[in-house]
Amino acid sequence: MEFSMKPAQLKIKYLTPGVAVLILLAFNGFVFLALRFLYGLGYVTNLDLQHPWGIWIAIDVASGVALAAGGFTSAALGHIIYKEDYKIILRPALLTAMLGYTFVAFAVFIDLGRYYYIWHPLIYWNGTSPLFEVGMCVMIYATVLYIEFLPVVAERFIGKVNFKGIFSFLNKPVDSLLRTLNRGLRKTMFIFIIAGVVLSTLHQSSLGTLMVIAGEKMHPLWQTPILPLLFLLSAIAVGFPMVIFESLIAARSFKLKPEMEVLSGLGRMVGPLLGIYLAFKIGDMAIRGTYVYLTEVNTQSVMFMIEVIVGVIIPLRMFFSEKVLRSKLWLFVASTLVIIGVLLNRINDFLVAYSPPYAFQSYFPSIGEISVTIGFISVLVLLYRAFVMIFPVISLPDKKLITQAKYAVRGGAK
Repeated sequence: MEFSMKPAQLKIKYLTPGVAVLILLAFNGFVFLALRFLYGLGYVTNLDLQHPWGIWIAIDVASGVALAAGGFTSAALGHIIYKEDYKIILRPALLTAMLGYTFVAFAVFIDLGRYYYIWHPLIYWNGTSPLFEVGMCVMIYATVLYIEFLPVVAERFIGKVNFKGIFSFLNKPVDSLLRTLNRGLRKTMFIFIIAGVVLSTLHQSSLGTLMVIAGEKMHPLWQTPILPLLFLLSAIAVGFPMVIFESLIAARSFKLKPEMEVLSGLGRMVGPLLGIYLAFKIGDMAIRGTYVYLTEVNTQSVMFMIEVIVGVIIPLRMFFSEKVLRSKLWLFVASTLVIIGVLLNRINDFLVAYSPPYAFQSYFPSIGEISVTIGFISVLVLLYRAFVMIFPVISLPDKKLITQAKYAVRGGAK
């Protein structure tokens, strides 16, 4: 990373043809979302008593939580391990995680039949329930992410609060509040960063615990006592690929030069992490003897092979290649494959592997479910674009530092 990079607001045009498409997709999703709240889950989804959850849980929640892991992995790398070179990725990763967890919480809200009882876990505790632990951790971690983002908000508005008209009297109090929050968070931020990492490891693994207690309802290829560990390891493994994916997409969308030195460094860590995950997954299969189910040609065995080969083995080999690590295209492809692998893993665990008793038909998502999921993703991208335009999130070359460096070099030459 060059020393002349500094977080700044992006001076770009918000509305583009791509943004217009995302707005249409978001609007379509909100139409079906409105129908869900007006007429109930059964009107919009293909859920029933045998299939109590669908893609709103498998993709919006389980996959969303895993793919937001870039927040805690980058925080651990940049703040706890304290690798200065990687601080350039911290704010974009933090923003992605913050928005991701916000939509995870909202996805849980819309998937509950009695959504108006979502506050119950705060009052009625059930310490034996994995979902209780997941719910509490997600709520607290989402709060921690917003607290971690407060210094970015303070940096943007300190000395620039400018309410007009009848609200002008708020300028000084709001500015003083921002300065006080900024000073306080500088001294205590390490507490929230450590708490965020710890909370992430807890609920990432507990999502696996949820499927362990499903017992014989799950196919043996995925049902294992170490499923919580596999969920955690896969989340850690996908953290850096998600950061690389988001960075390259943002660089292309905003016409910026990607920091390949930083992204290549992240890529070098992915290979060993994927190797550890694969070793535990294959080792577990060997110990339990579940590899015999791969000789059966059915949906479960095919999906398992696609998940492991496309999502783990191929990118594992790619991330050990210097040619891949130095190429924007191949680094993007390798990262995308890891993301697809984790996405398939969560879909397989929650949908493909799950066989409810007494089911008369299989589950397939309705148009409404697909529309809401695509709408959520569209809104997330739209908000990300707005945030990087309002707040100093993405690092850009600092002209002042570059000028100072030039003068220093000239002075040294003389």
